[in-house]
Amino acid sequence: MNQLCYIKNMKEILNKAQLTHSLSKEEIKILLLEAPFELFKAADNIRKKFVGDEVHLRGLIEFSNICKQNCLYCGIRKDKQNVQRYRLSEDEIFLFAKHAVSNGFKTIVLQSGEDSYFSTDKMCSIITKIKNLNTAVTLSIGEKSYEEYKAYKEAGADRYLIRIETTDPKLYKTMHPRMDIENRKKCILNLKELGYETGTGCLVGLPGQTIDSLADDILFFKEINADMIGIGPFIPCEDTPLKDAAGGTLELALKVMAVTRLLLPDINIPATTAMETLHPNGRILALQSGANVVMPNVTEGPYRAQYTLYPGKIAVNDSPTGCKEDISRKIIQIGRTISSSKGFRRKKISLYKDFRC
Repeated sequence: MNQLCYIKNMKEILNKAQLTHSLSKEEIKILLLEAPFELFKAADNIRKKFVGDEVHLRGLIEFSNICKQNCLYCGIRKDKQNVQRYRLSEDEIFLFAKHAVSNGFKTIVLQSGEDSYFSTDKMCSIITKIKNLNTAVTLSIGEKSYEEYKAYKEAGADRYLIRIETTDPKLYKTMHPRMDIENRKKCILNLKELGYETGTGCLVGLPGQTIDSLADDILFFKEINADMIGIGPFIPCEDTPLKDAAGGTLELALKVMAVTRLLLPDINIPATTAMETLHPNGRILALQSGANVVMPNVTEGPYRAQYTLYPGKIAVNDSPTGCKEDISRKIIQIGRTISSSKGFRRKKISLYKDFRC
């Protein structure tokens, strides 16, 4: 393809994406392989049109780094030896949430490894107490049964994030020993059926991952009509089976995020912390390429440094207040504003089909 034809083809694809919010797999692959500047600009335009200039800040509490799973890439995988394990008490979780709400956060995100200590009753008690602070509650605690998800919802949980990581069945099986991709998809379906704002996402740059599989990931997000998508670069972690892998790039992670914004224009997309591990302004670059959410860590004390999903995690020695002030300043500097709402998705288009396994 000569340069003139290339430019014409790229413009046609971007115009189609912005007008119809629908692309073929081949068109997605072209965007992932080519022209980041034009793609990022288009995604930012769609972000502004559909969700505006507000950035939603979610306060992240990482309440346990104990996990029964053994995902090959993860820094808190069950078999990883050099991890200082911890588990917050219910009182500690509530205290951190209370501090975050008093500091202006409208959503509390509760994240942990798959720690069976936190029974349904324990989780429901925590959710109910935090909901009484007049805040939205997002959970990111892994695969559970329909009955557990139902109980959390009845206790007041609003959102649930469960990343698919990859929709490639062979790659999923390799990366997730003793886990089943069909069960992962079933969890997502159950959450949607129960009325959660449902989030998923992927890791970009896993060993063996292809542009084809990343395009399939994006089409999957579109198919299920996800409400939130979290996309981050794979960062190799010491003492894991993938410690010597090359890792993902910020540019490709941003491309996947930007195409996702074009196809799902009214959803919430976080600028993930892992992006800032690869670049000092990674989250700002993400906010300028389609993202509209940031999740500062509001976990207090030594626990901030012990939830090590990947090395080089930012702000582990900072205070929650300092983290919020720093990212707020950067957001304002790029002409955006801090939202004062709880940031629920406001659906503005109805081009989707419901997902069915």
